[in-house]
Amino acid sequence: MTVTTRFAPSPTGNLHVGNVRTALHNWMWARKHGGRFLLRIDDTDRERSKEEYVEGIRADLAWLGLDSDGEERQSARFALYEAEFARLKAAGRVYACYETPEELDIRRKVLLSRGLPPVYERKPADAPVPEGVAPHWRFRLDHDAPIVWTDMIRGDQHFDPKSMSDPVVRRADGSWLYLLPSVIDDIAMDISHVVRGEDHVSNTATQMQMFAALGAAPPAFAHEALLVGTEGKLSKRLGSLGMDALREQGIEPVALVALLARLGTSDPVEPVTDAAPLVGTIDFAHFGRAPARFDEAELALVNQKIVHQLDHAAVADRLPAAIDAPRWHAIRPNLMTIAEAADWVPVFDGPLTVAPADEADRPVLAAAAAAAPAVDWGADPWHALTNAVKDATGAKGRALFLPLRRALTGRDHGPDMGELLPLIAKDQAIARLSAT
Repeated sequence: MTVTTRFAPSPTGNLHVGNVRTALHNWMWARKHGGRFLLRIDDTDRERSKEEYVEGIRADLAWLGLDSDGEERQSARFALYEAEFARLKAAGRVYACYETPEELDIRRKVLLSRGLPPVYERKPADAPVPEGVAPHWRFRLDHDAPIVWTDMIRGDQHFDPKSMSDPVVRRADGSWLYLLPSVIDDIAMDISHVVRGEDHVSNTATQMQMFAALGAAPPAFAHEALLVGTEGKLSKRLGSLGMDALREQGIEPVALVALLARLGTSDPVEPVTDAAPLVGTIDFAHFGRAPARFDEAELALVNQKIVHQLDHAAVADRLPAAIDAPRWHAIRPNLMTIAEAADWVPVFDGPLTVAPADEADRPVLAAAAAAAPAVDWGADPWHALTNAVKDATGAKGRALFLPLRRALTGRDHGPDMGELLPLIAKDQAIARLSAT
């Protein structure tokens, strides 16, 4: 068996972190087993589906490095759905219904008021058919066939079909709902494994009988816990946190991959610079049932750790021309994002605006300005300069180093000055020391 997974977004909006996590785990599982990862655009909702969202989905997956081995569009597969629907209709597994939404709602309320589950009640075969009313269609569950499967995350699952409503699979206008076309496609595309959120468990229970009715074995399912925010509950922000927002924040795609790959598992998050080492580690036995907590602060920290590992060659095309390899190496440990590197260009080349020095610091700066012309800038100028100032003023520790850092960089914190100072032109450094 070739392991084949799929990611099946509806192009009715942009991808968010929850969607991406599902896509990632399907992609990782396929790549781990040398299989295929397919993109299926579930665009049966013609009113809400938009081509701009299709393009956005492709762009986001490409940005994340989640390459697919093929793409299908449900809107191009209606003939297949019609043929399989006709087969189910002939077998009596789909049937016409004529209730209005209002009638169904009233009946649900009646059942609930009696303490009964709000399960759809099938009409007798000889029930009158209203004239001039187009039917919607339901899939007839087999009440004598208990629904069981072993989920790769949740373990053994058991559903009693008698406690479930026959699901609507087609609307009165002929349009399709999600359940049946998805099953038809999974069969036709030879999908072997489906990784999706635990909110689909009840859908899977229904679909297990659809696979059987179409004469096919179901794929293996892994239903993973949903993402929650740091407050420990489902967050509206997670549903709107798209890739554009993360790109604007300077998040590296591999940082998001590194975090989402392990979120909800017992494995630690690793700040890798390439997703390849993560692929072989995916194991659904390591996934827990507890909600997976997504923390933007944790993502920023993972991103920072990854930025600190990146070589100049990997980021050169995103850096200002003034940030060469030595300068990148010097400032890299102090960056949260690559974009922040641009803030250091004035430190190296000016112009740099520095606040006036405190009166107490002026003797240190005056001594530094006097000593700097004699310092060999090609050797170790920082230690030569600080030793000369220390000898001249007796200043040491913070009283020595902080005034010099402020005068030379305009900042209280930053890279190791021993590495940074040789990268600032000597005349620039002398001018800054003299100006303050």
